[in-house]
Amino acid sequence: MGTQAPPENGYGRSNSLEEKSAKEKAIDEWLPITSSRNAKWWYSAFHNVTAMVGAGVLSLPYAMSELGWGPGVTVLILSWIITLYTLWQMVEMHEMVPGRRFDRYHELGQYAFGEKLGLYIVVPQQLIVEVGVCIVYMVTGGKSLKKFHDTVCSTCKDIKLTYFIMIFASVHFVLSHLPNFNSISGVSLAAAVMSLSYSTIAWGASVDKGVQQDVQYGYKAKTTAGTVFNFFSALGDVAFAYAGHNVVLEIQATIPSTPEKPSKGPMWRGVIVAYIVVALCYFPVALVGYWMFGNSVQDNILISLEKPAWLIAMANMFVVVHVIGSYQIYAMPVFDMMETVLVKKLNFKPSTTLRFIVRNLYVAFTMFIGITFPFFGGLLGFFGGFAFAPTTYFLPCIMWLAIYKPRKFSLSWWTNWVCKLDFDSTTTSLLRCASNWFLFSFPFSVFQICIVFGLMLMILSPIGGLRQIILQAKDYEFYS
Repeated sequence: MGTQAPPENGYGRSNSLEEKSAKEKAIDEWLPITSSRNAKWWYSAFHNVTAMVGAGVLSLPYAMSELGWGPGVTVLILSWIITLYTLWQMVEMHEMVPGRRFDRYHELGQYAFGEKLGLYIVVPQQLIVEVGVCIVYMVTGGKSLKKFHDTVCSTCKDIKLTYFIMIFASVHFVLSHLPNFNSISGVSLAAAVMSLSYSTIAWGASVDKGVQQDVQYGYKAKTTAGTVFNFFSALGDVAFAYAGHNVVLEIQATIPSTPEKPSKGPMWRGVIVAYIVVALCYFPVALVGYWMFGNSVQDNILISLEKPAWLIAMANMFVVVHVIGSYQIYAMPVFDMMETVLVKKLNFKPSTTLRFIVRNLYVAFTMFIGITFPFFGGLLGFFGGFAFAPTTYFLPCIMWLAIYKPRKFSLSWWTNWVCKLDFDSTTTSLLRCASNWFLFSFPFSVFQICIVFGLMLMILSPIGGLRQIILQAKDYEFYS
């Protein structure tokens, strides 16, 4: 009897492991990020366009008015180049380990910094970005619906913005129950087409309107402090406009991959197409909008355009369609996080009922916050700097340095030698890594430019955004 016990126990352990593996596989096939991997390269293109172009492009002329011509153009171009570079890093790191895919941003962070520290660094920032975007898009969708109503029916009774946000949210109470990324591909495609359409309308209508009489390109604020704080807020607006990094690994997770044909090939092809579309949207809107209206431009360029009424109404409806798709793109990773915690950590049974309750509560939450704090410009600046800058501009660089340890005593080794510290210990390790890497590396490298630029955005822009929210809140009546 005694000699037979170990084989029986071993067999039991084997069965237990197989059951656990089968259970985890079933859960992964239910979760929204990993349930479908049959996307094509063009899915990557329009998902990235939908994720990036949106509320941000409409605020760029306003950001230009607070930055000025020189700094504004510089920041726009630098942001486009830097974010394309860091996006390439993330696409490359998705399958850096043979036989393994980092399907979620936090999984890559855990591999770079350690299981616990990786979660602490990435998850809060990613959640702030994704939830923040959903809140801002609630406000954007509601404002665009209101603008459409006021344009086509100028003599109608005025309706509160609150009701338009609720109308916009009602769409998401339905769409949020689509199971995964590939199931929202049609919505995302429509949103990507709309983004190019309303961006073209925005700068085309601005050209048609012409340079306004007595246009001024100086800073609008009357005080030095006001000018400086507005400058900081505008940096956040620009950071908000380049937010696709927060969902790029999740998008790439939907693309099939084999050792012969890894997913980074089609993903990168889609990213290039997306960034060309982004350039076609961002630069004409930002430069033409500021050129025509100067520092009197509104924080949403379409609000500054009044005629032709039918065209502006159409553009606002295009915005509504686009932010519907954008909301879903950013909500899907949040759904994945919530459902993962409930099913894997709290042992809830994967079910349609669970998904129905969780997703409806999330949509209701973002709707409530959007109704309560509909400060469009200030929200862009605050969220843009506080979390968008780290996850977009410099966190990919730091992860790249932590993972791809360069050859000993090479220039790259000297620039980030201290990154060999144990990232599982404390957050101080990460901060010391960044500071020492900056001090001991000359001349400036691409990594330094990304990190320094990103740190500036992260520190400065929330200050300006928070000030703008405070100023707007002075005269605001809740639920008015």
